Amino acid sequence: MAKPENIGDAEFKASVLDSDQPVLVDFWADWCGPCKMIAPVVEELADEYEGKFGFAKVDVDANPQTAMEFGIRSIPALLLFKDGKVAEQVIGAVPKAVLKQKIDKVLQDS
Repeated sequence: MAKPENIGDAEFKASVLDSDQPVLVDFWADWCGPCKMIAPVVEELADEYEGKFGFAKVDVDANPQTAMEFGIRSIPALLLFKDGKVAEQVIGAVPKAVLKQKIDKVLQDS
Protein backbone atom coordinates (compact mmCIF):
# COMPACT_ATOMS: atom_id res chain seq x y z
CA MET A 1 0.00 0.00 0.00
CA ALA A 2 1.44 3.35 -1.05
CA LYS A 3 1.44 6.03 1.61
CA PRO A 4 2.19 9.71 1.13
CA GLU A 5 5.74 10.40 2.29
CA ASN A 6 6.12 12.88 5.16
CA ILE A 7 8.75 15.36 4.06
CA GLY A 8 10.22 18.51 5.52
CA ASP A 9 11.92 21.66 4.28
CA ALA A 10 15.22 19.77 3.88
CA GLU A 11 13.84 16.99 1.64
CA PHE A 12 11.39 19.08 -0.37
CA LYS A 13 13.67 19.89 -3.32
CA ALA A 14 14.89 16.31 -3.79
CA SER A 15 11.49 14.65 -3.15
CA VAL A 16 9.27 17.07 -5.08
CA LEU A 17 11.04 19.59 -7.29
CA ASP A 18 13.62 17.12 -8.64
CA SER A 19 11.18 14.20 -8.94
CA ASP A 20 10.99 12.55 -12.36
CA GLN A 21 7.24 12.05 -11.92
CA PRO A 22 4.52 14.53 -10.91
CA VAL A 23 3.98 14.88 -7.16
CA LEU A 24 0.92 15.91 -5.14
CA VAL A 25 1.93 17.68 -1.93
CA ASP A 26 -0.58 17.89 0.91
CA PHE A 27 0.21 20.90 3.13
CA TRP A 28 -1.45 20.18 6.50
CA ALA A 29 -1.27 20.63 10.28
CA ASP A 30 -2.23 18.46 13.23
CA TRP A 31 -4.84 20.93 14.53
CA CYS A 32 -6.62 21.25 11.15
CA GLY A 33 -9.97 19.40 10.98
CA PRO A 34 -10.41 19.53 7.19
CA CYS A 35 -6.82 18.22 6.84
CA LYS A 36 -7.83 15.11 8.79
CA MET A 37 -10.89 14.71 6.54
CA ILE A 38 -8.88 14.77 3.32
CA ALA A 39 -5.96 12.59 4.54
CA PRO A 40 -7.69 9.22 3.83
CA VAL A 41 -8.65 10.45 0.34
CA VAL A 42 -5.02 11.35 -0.38
CA GLU A 43 -3.96 7.89 0.85
CA GLU A 44 -6.49 6.18 -1.47
CA LEU A 45 -5.21 8.23 -4.41
CA ALA A 46 -1.60 7.34 -3.52
CA ASP A 47 -2.63 3.69 -3.95
CA GLU A 48 -4.53 4.26 -7.17
CA TYR A 49 -1.77 6.28 -8.84
CA GLU A 50 1.22 4.34 -7.46
CA GLY A 51 4.07 4.41 -9.97
CA LYS A 52 2.50 7.27 -11.96
CA PHE A 53 2.26 10.05 -9.40
CA GLY A 54 4.16 10.76 -6.19
CA PHE A 55 2.43 11.81 -2.96
CA ALA A 56 3.94 13.76 -0.08
CA LYS A 57 2.74 15.53 3.06
CA VAL A 58 4.28 18.67 4.57
CA ASP A 59 3.37 19.70 8.12
CA VAL A 60 3.20 23.51 7.85
CA ASP A 61 3.90 24.01 11.57
CA ALA A 62 7.11 21.96 11.44
CA ASN A 63 8.16 23.23 7.99
CA PRO A 64 7.21 26.91 7.73
CA GLN A 65 9.90 27.69 5.13
CA THR A 66 8.37 25.50 2.41
CA ALA A 67 4.83 26.65 3.24
CA MET A 68 5.92 30.29 3.02
CA GLU A 69 7.84 29.71 -0.23
CA PHE A 70 4.65 28.48 -1.92
CA GLY A 71 2.35 31.06 -0.33
CA ILE A 72 0.33 28.58 1.72
CA ARG A 73 -2.14 30.66 3.74
CA SER A 74 -4.97 28.21 4.28
CA ILE A 75 -4.85 24.46 4.72
CA PRO A 76 -5.38 21.85 3.58
CA ALA A 77 -3.62 23.03 0.44
CA LEU A 78 -2.81 20.43 -2.18
CA LEU A 79 -0.25 21.47 -4.77
CA LEU A 80 0.42 19.28 -7.78
CA PHE A 81 3.98 19.69 -9.02
CA LYS A 82 5.26 18.75 -12.45
CA ASP A 83 8.80 19.36 -13.69
CA GLY A 84 9.58 21.30 -10.50
CA LYS A 85 6.68 23.76 -10.89
CA VAL A 86 3.14 24.01 -9.51
CA ALA A 87 0.83 22.68 -12.23
CA GLU A 88 -2.44 22.65 -10.26
CA GLN A 89 -3.62 23.50 -6.77
CA VAL A 90 -6.61 22.77 -4.58
CA ILE A 91 -7.41 24.61 -1.35
CA GLY A 92 -9.68 23.00 1.24
CA ALA A 93 -11.19 19.56 1.69
CA VAL A 94 -12.67 18.63 -1.68
CA PRO A 95 -14.31 15.43 -2.98
CA LYS A 96 -12.02 12.69 -4.27
CA ALA A 97 -13.39 13.18 -7.81
CA VAL A 98 -12.07 16.76 -7.86
CA LEU A 99 -8.57 15.59 -6.93
CA LYS A 100 -8.67 12.76 -9.49
CA GLN A 101 -9.63 15.30 -12.16
CA LYS A 102 -6.63 17.51 -11.27
CA ILE A 103 -4.22 14.53 -11.18
CA ASP A 104 -5.49 13.23 -14.53
CA LYS A 105 -5.12 16.70 -16.05
CA VAL A 106 -1.48 16.91 -14.94
CA LEU A 107 -0.84 13.40 -16.29
CA GLN A 108 -2.48 14.26 -19.64
CA ASP A 109 -0.35 17.38 -19.98
CA SER A 110 2.78 15.19 -19.81
